[in-house]
Amino acid sequence: MNETTSLNFRKSSYSGSGNNCVEIADVPGASAVRDTQNRQAGHLLFPGTEWTALLTAARTDHA
Repeated sequence: MNETTSLNFRKSSYSGSGNNCVEIADVPGASAVRDTQNRQAGHLLFPGTEWTALLTAARTDHA
């Protein structure tokens, strides 16, 4: 079993039923993000502060 399959990925409840989403998994001190259309490609790892900054920017841009 590789690192990606051992993570507990989830997608937002705001996501539709299609596969045009990203999934997130909590990792100690970070967040792992992967594409639902290509889960086998692996994931990106964002340290906690960078993940918080990304979410803040996304929320600000859509307010």
